[in-house]
Amino acid sequence: MKSVPLTAYPRQATRRAGAKQLRESGRVPAVIYGRQAPPQNLEIKAVDIENLIHHSASEILLLDLAVNGDARPNRLALVQEIQHHPLSGKVLHVDLHEVSENEKVTVMVPVEAVGEAIGVKEGGTLEHVLFKLRVRALPKDLPECIEVDVSNLAIGSAIHIGDIKPPPHCEILGDKHISVLAVAAPLTEEQEKALEAAAAEAGSVADVEMIKEKKEEGEAEEGAKAPAKGAAAPAAKGAAAPAAGAAAPAAEKKAAAKK
Repeated sequence: MKSVPLTAYPRQATRRAGAKQLRESGRVPAVIYGRQAPPQNLEIKAVDIENLIHHSASEILLLDLAVNGDARPNRLALVQEIQHHPLSGKVLHVDLHEVSENEKVTVMVPVEAVGEAIGVKEGGTLEHVLFKLRVRALPKDLPECIEVDVSNLAIGSAIHIGDIKPPPHCEILGDKHISVLAVAAPLTEEQEKALEAAAAEAGSVADVEMIKEKKEEGEAEEGAKAPAKGAAAPAAKGAAAPAAGAAAPAAEKKAAAKK
């Protein structure tokens, strides 16, 4: 993998409000990790990192990182992770991993299927079981992606990790028997009907549960109102009783006066 240049700047603002202001100014917060130095907060021009991603086959990038105004201005770094906005897709944050050119690293490399499988021509469906593979190599030998030829893949067949030839000077890690790509047989009419019936049943069950929840909520609200009425009634009777009691002595006094 060829390294590409990128300029970063030391970052002072670390809180959420500071990161938001940073993005509004056209820059992206970043952090670089490594064994040679403690983690450091950086900021990168959004247009620079987006251009690199746009012109790359994947987001695995090897950077000749220049940190402006830093005691260690030049470093070799791998893009460890890029966080994107779920709606706009804009870059929100970048994690960098400082590496040594003479030390092997392990990264997740995307898998790309090449060719049209025989099984697909016969009506089958090509399934991606694994979208990425763990690869260990020196930084300069890391591939941007791993291409797998699926032309001879028949229905019911699969390509496993052990079947994939690693790129030069690279090692593919993981259980060699795990499937990476496979061709599934086409569904029969009975299977399609069964899937449609299951989907319809799941939808009706969800509707029933929603109605039940609404009914329970309504009963709970009525139950909450009922005690309030019950509490008001005793209070009214209790208040009326003393008034009647107070009227009785007054009548007795009036009868005594007549005598």
